[in-house]
Amino acid sequence: MKKIISYIPGVALAFFIAILAKSIENLLPIPLISASVLALFIGMGFNIFRKEKDTFSKGVGFTGKKVLRIAIVLLGASLNVATILNVGRLSLAVMIFTLLTCFGGGYFVGRALGLNWKLSNLISAGTGICGGSAIAAISPVIEAEDKDIAYAMSATFLFDMAMIILFPIMGHALGLDDMAYGLWAGTAVNDTSSVVAAGYAFSEGAGDFATMVKLTRTLVIIPTVIVFAMISNRLKRKENVEGEVKYSITNIFPWFILGFLAMAALNSLGVFTPELSGFLKDCSKFFMVAALAAIGLKTNFGELKQSGFAPMVHGFIISALVVIVAIGVEIALGIAVIS
Repeated sequence: MKKIISYIPGVALAFFIAILAKSIENLLPIPLISASVLALFIGMGFNIFRKEKDTFSKGVGFTGKKVLRIAIVLLGASLNVATILNVGRLSLAVMIFTLLTCFGGGYFVGRALGLNWKLSNLISAGTGICGGSAIAAISPVIEAEDKDIAYAMSATFLFDMAMIILFPIMGHALGLDDMAYGLWAGTAVNDTSSVVAAGYAFSEGAGDFATMVKLTRTLVIIPTVIVFAMISNRLKRKENVEGEVKYSITNIFPWFILGFLAMAALNSLGVFTPELSGFLKDCSKFFMVAALAAIGLKTNFGELKQSGFAPMVHGFIISALVVIVAIGVEIALGIAVIS
């Protein structure tokens, strides 16, 4: 009982920050910044006044790890493989090229900048899939450090803020129609809130299409977490000379990934009603916000400074390449006609 009580202060603090972040997000006139990013930065602000081990430590650690895994399981309830059919082959073709750019180009850029593979791939996942959700989903699979998660979130967030302003201007300058612009924004802008903001800033039709494309991008989390789980397991076996890490299904697919896949499969089969699916999605998003608040509470600005500007440069290069590749593929396929 005492052990459970010791977790309460930290869990309560993380959830308080999550509620605060959601409240700020709801007060914004447009979806300028997501609650996940707000919670991360608020948590980092709170961390300035915390001691290394205090009353909140146990609960904060629990929320940053266990609650995050529960959020990932519930996230599966909002994914429906059939969604990809509603958007069509055109968006899929563009996404394939942007994902190859993110992870292929990200690998070489990360090595050139001297970044560790975990941070490099978190930035690539955040840029190529869906910002904070992808980073949060992949980080426990590869056992990323909290400072790497915070840095990856920061890198994708800063570029998104610029894209909300620049994308509508560039779209009008290029003479794109609603569908071409929506496809471009939906595949090149990272976080969902930023896609919505950039899409509807152009037009209502563009915003609707950009949102649909973004939902399709979210499905890529499924194969991505599987691939990274296998990579992480292989690296563990390779590094462990004594063979303590054995090949097993639980090493490749931790319980929360199996739960995530099971929820996605059930939703795709129509087991969940739209109302239940929506409720579980809301729970997932809130738990994820609380988990990122906890990660912020364990991360300080001093640790981020030690990494220098290399992660930000990585995020900028990959994001810029994705913007160029996405519009280039649209032009090549005849989706976008530059007037």
